[in-house]
Amino acid sequence: MNMNDWENQKLVGINKMDGHTVYPPFDDKDDAITGERSASPYFKLLNGAWKFEYFTGPDTLPEDFFEEDFDCSEWDDIVVPSNWQMKGYGNPHYTNINYPIPVNPPFVPSENPTGCYIREFEIDESWQDRRIMLKFDGVDSFMYVWINGQLAGMSKGSRNPAEFDITDIAQVGLNRITVQVLQWSDGTYLEDQDMWWLSGIFRDVSVMALPEVDLFDIFAKPLLDKKYKNGILELEIEVRNWMEKDVRDLVVEAELFDKCGRSVFKKPLSAKTSVKEAKSAKVRLEAEVRDVMKWSAETPDLYTLLLTLKNSYGVIEYKSLRIGFRTMELKNGNFLVNGVPVMLRGVNRHEFQTDLGRAVTYDSIMEDILQMKRHNINAIRTCHYPDSEMFYEICDRYGLYVMCEADLESHGFGYEEGKNPSMWPEWERACVDRMQRMVEAFKNHASIIFWSLGNEAGYGINHKKMYAWTKKRDNTRLVHYERDQMAETADVVSTMYSAPEFIVDTIIPERCKPSKKPYLLCEYAHAMGNGPGGLEDYWQTFYAHKEIQGGFVWEWCDHGIRTQDEDGCEYFAYGGDFGDTPNDGNFIADGLVFPDKSASPGLVELKKVIAPVRVTAKNLKKGIVNVANHYDFITLEHLNVVWSVSENGTVIQSGTIAPLKIKARSNEDVVIPFVMPENPKPGAEYFLNISFLLGMDTLWARCGHEIAWGQLALPVKAAAKKPSVSRSRAVVEMDEDENFLYIAADETFFEFDRHSGTIANWMIDGLPLLEAGPKLNIFRATTDNDRSGAGMAAKWKAAYYHQLTHSVRDVAFDPATATVRVITRVAPPVLQWGIECEYVYRFLPDGSYTLELSGKPVGEGMPPFPRLGFQLALPEAMDNVQWFGLGPGESYVDTREAQRVGLYKAGVDSLSTEYTYPQENGNRSEVRRAAFYDLHMAGFAVTGLDGMLFNFSAHRFTPEAIEAAKHPHEIEEGENICLNLDWKQQGIGSSSCGPYLPEKYQIPAEPFRFGMKFRGFRPNELNDISFFKMI
Repeated sequence: MNMNDWENQKLVGINKMDGHTVYPPFDDKDDAITGERSASPYFKLLNGAWKFEYFTGPDTLPEDFFEEDFDCSEWDDIVVPSNWQMKGYGNPHYTNINYPIPVNPPFVPSENPTGCYIREFEIDESWQDRRIMLKFDGVDSFMYVWINGQLAGMSKGSRNPAEFDITDIAQVGLNRITVQVLQWSDGTYLEDQDMWWLSGIFRDVSVMALPEVDLFDIFAKPLLDKKYKNGILELEIEVRNWMEKDVRDLVVEAELFDKCGRSVFKKPLSAKTSVKEAKSAKVRLEAEVRDVMKWSAETPDLYTLLLTLKNSYGVIEYKSLRIGFRTMELKNGNFLVNGVPVMLRGVNRHEFQTDLGRAVTYDSIMEDILQMKRHNINAIRTCHYPDSEMFYEICDRYGLYVMCEADLESHGFGYEEGKNPSMWPEWERACVDRMQRMVEAFKNHASIIFWSLGNEAGYGINHKKMYAWTKKRDNTRLVHYERDQMAETADVVSTMYSAPEFIVDTIIPERCKPSKKPYLLCEYAHAMGNGPGGLEDYWQTFYAHKEIQGGFVWEWCDHGIRTQDEDGCEYFAYGGDFGDTPNDGNFIADGLVFPDKSASPGLVELKKVIAPVRVTAKNLKKGIVNVANHYDFITLEHLNVVWSVSENGTVIQSGTIAPLKIKARSNEDVVIPFVMPENPKPGAEYFLNISFLLGMDTLWARCGHEIAWGQLALPVKAAAKKPSVSRSRAVVEMDEDENFLYIAADETFFEFDRHSGTIANWMIDGLPLLEAGPKLNIFRATTDNDRSGAGMAAKWKAAYYHQLTHSVRDVAFDPATATVRVITRVAPPVLQWGIECEYVYRFLPDGSYTLELSGKPVGEGMPPFPRLGFQLALPEAMDNVQWFGLGPGESYVDTREAQRVGLYKAGVDSLSTEYTYPQENGNRSEVRRAAFYDLHMAGFAVTGLDGMLFNFSAHRFTPEAIEAAKHPHEIEEGENICLNLDWKQQGIGSSSCGPYLPEKYQIPAEPFRFGMKFRGFRPNELNDISFFKMI
């Protein structure tokens, strides 16, 4: 039986050129120096509108569709590059590990969606007598291509370039290109990369005309000498002769220009060569560059290398590329860039755009890179395949370290010995070819410091072959592979999602020290939904151990696809929303930015945690702080330092100090010239705030952009705040009937429901302030981290925390002390445990009241509480909030580093975070006091008793409504504002794919006691001064 080409893993291509670097040729030297491909007369993009037809399988195509006279006029138009599912052909399908087809390698279903593309293009007469190269930068997952009815070739390996020599079948003038793309092939088994299964021609298509003698491959090695001072440029150039005769008297010249366009060499480097017919010759050049500008993510200085090929008649062609001088080596248990053990503040990045899928544009890439740079990210792992060429060019220029990963993942086979294609010798070529093509294509990019052998494909003989080939071909970089658990061949020890304590107790002593290799977390802090939590714990661990050199957060972007429901309501779809089964649901929505690329609270938190400057208190009474410079190469002189002192969130002093000359990887004491408040206001809090701002414009941010900040509580001994004094001699009046208690004081009126044990009505001067509550609440809408196998959601559900009922046992009041006591039992159905509660209300003459709640869990098997606090229902008009505490963004006990203590105001709707999958959100923590009010500024204020800090969240829907919805637009809004005032709320963690939430961020089910004070206020009674006095 004949094998189909797409079901033969030993066949990786037909007529496909060997991997090499591709640079357009130029006739003009000035154009060549720009490197802009569109300036070359010998380069042409074939992107644009193509004719397209979608078929259910390769056996359903018209027999003559590839003939040059085939009539495709009735076919649809499709934009290339694109994924056909994003254009309405078939549906996107998401799986994480499982294959969406029967697992029977190398065979795939005969029901194999197939797209056929046709377009025509012109070849100019100036291309006559040149070699015509056709290049596809990315096609998923299998392709045939025909030119003028003649087969040009075949390719697999979706995310590696494929190039074909079409000289003998192309013609000057009009040409027709036909491409057949299959969704499934044997290559599919190596492309199981936790992303949407999307098909088609999704990267650039181009043609290029090369001279008959060409600088076919260029390997530039811009290194440093042993002292990391001078540059050493090593060039290895392959000159290819396409002619059927020997070529003699060729000269290859190399010129180097710095970033200002100045020539570095007094005269070009030069070498003579000859090339036999239809062969290649290697040319090597070498030079020293004194006091070279070194490339790093902090100083991405690039040089322009111009190569010229000449013969006795003159210039044959120019080619140019950008290069950066740097070294990457393993020494003394660390990997060093330019001799320094750098710290990688990285993220994993899939290529994705919500409206385009994986057919990303220049603007889309730039949007990602700018966001990363502005959030202190310095490294990217290209999960889990090589990216498009322009991505690496941008990283070179803007300064990001790159771990370039092979297009290889076979997670669905598992890791058991002998069960994965990486372990099968007959799949060696399929695996090694992917590595070779990646390395050859991108080997000249300064940003790439690691090659990676792929992801989650077990560890087998084929990985060892990939590693051996890579190290032989490129000795200037290190090689990574996480599943090589003991770093048998990999140059670094790498794991995923290991907890900080496990890293310290197990990985470092058992893997790093024996191998004398450093450690990286290639994936950590799974950023799915609300999270990740615990970033500060990781980075404290990183800084404490020299073996650890950072990691890559999983991942950059939620892969939600923008779509609409039947009513035209827009939302971001995830697995299952297109009828795709099997699927892994919203596990694809796990990024630091939302599908529209707006920053999540997790990205804001990451920016603060990984900031290259940290400030700690040394002796604040003398104005001394310690400033740590966590840059690897540069001082802090490029940052302006701005400081202020705040009193209850209001600035009372401010100033600047001269930029600091603190050297990289060191710290110094610094004096901030503020004056300690001599007459502090009673009860006021004072903070020293220090910001580090860019002192100049850069490629990625304007002058004034904040890089880092610190906030330190000043040791000011302020007198305790005096109790508020009533404006009148009002007294508390209490009355009762069978159903209610009635309390009145200072134009404030309460109705207390004896049956529910809660306040049924609270009014001030006739204005309603409350519709229900306060009452104990321990339930929160579960987060993605809660719902994972390592999360708490299953335990909470088994304990029926979502179905608690409140049984009132007794309501007693004492008019003499204006006190109401309520005894309740809060308990679930089915189970026998409960919480015995006592509420104590004390009503005060000024119309305020305090509420203390004590509770005692009784019974066994109660898991930690999700939250512990009061829930209230407010009139829907009371949708404004003012608070003094952490802000302005949401925060939790393990995600609060990026928030500052301050005085904030916001509308209720702006307090929410719209995660792709609805979940707990919008919490504000470490709150000292808060006020909730309507348009007329009538409402109430609340503070914790005995200096208690609290949390609050306010939504137009309940936690139960969030829990019931699968998309944000499905959340059913209520008729009031649901306000949660929490003493505690459980942390967030990263258990969606990571370790258990540490106990220090949990709320154990044990006896508790907390309290708050409430006071209503009239229209216009609230202002920034009265806010701190009225309660």
